[in-house]
Amino acid sequence: MFLLTMMLQGSQDYPTRPVRIIEPFGAGGGPDLVARAISPKLSELWGQPVTVENHPGAGSTAAPAMVAKSPADGYTLLVNTCAHPYSAAVLKNLPYDPLKDFIPVASLNSQPYVLVAGKTANITTLSDLIVAAKARIGELKFGSTGMGTATHLGIEKFNMEAGIKAVHVPARLGEAIVDVIANTVIGRTAYMMAPIPSALADIQSGKLRALGVSTKKRSSLLPEVPTIAEAAVPGFDFPIWYGVWVRVGTPSEIVEKLSKDIARALASPDLRDELAKHGAEPISMAQPEFVRLVESERKSAARIIKNAGIESQ
Repeated sequence: MFLLTMMLQGSQDYPTRPVRIIEPFGAGGGPDLVARAISPKLSELWGQPVTVENHPGAGSTAAPAMVAKSPADGYTLLVNTCAHPYSAAVLKNLPYDPLKDFIPVASLNSQPYVLVAGKTANITTLSDLIVAAKARIGELKFGSTGMGTATHLGIEKFNMEAGIKAVHVPARLGEAIVDVIANTVIGRTAYMMAPIPSALADIQSGKLRALGVSTKKRSSLLPEVPTIAEAAVPGFDFPIWYGVWVRVGTPSEIVEKLSKDIARALASPDLRDELAKHGAEPISMAQPEFVRLVESERKSAARIIKNAGIESQ
């Protein structure tokens, strides 16, 4: 009884010490930018330091593995993309279970990917890409940030709906972009879906060609670039979204507080303006709704994997 009382008291007082946010894609990536935008707001609300740590590696699974081993006390948070539930559908040998070992806490934001090709590939439109791929069935290569990530499944969905076959080449985000820039049509990776903030400088410099954005509407960061649906694949829609998870076993009082406080932080006008600079829109939903979204996205990923004939690894 005494121990239970102490645990409940600790939940009510949370947080009483610094909180860590762990993200899996590295400095400058979408999750990193969002985590660093929201951390000062949470620190202000809580009166405690909130730090962001980058732990890329192992196909973007190193960070979730770290959080899965952390104490279930709410002091180590995972900021990840929709890749987190996707990995549950495609990766079978993970050192953690993306669904059973984590509690979905809060949605953060949504934004489009941009499908890009290297300037040297002589692909200037999505139609060019589709024609090249159909002329060389199974020869073109596409990049991603890892098996089962959103950058992987987004392209698999595009390939299926465009009726093309290509070879998957996973790499870290920066390396994948460099490979696309260096490409000739046959050789290194010809195309990939990338977070717009990560590809924007190379698009603006002319090293990358932006062929289409992955959502139903155009991006404010690339207003002249058509959507994939407009350009070549009617009805195509594949946004990237970010969220926060904690290790399973974290007290429900802490989960509820985290969810509400993150929503409060996202509601601040200056934070919304900061997200808009990166082409992102906040997602506002209660914690149970986010739980349902995570499960829905897992099922969506499973359908893509099945239809694309991807073998679970």
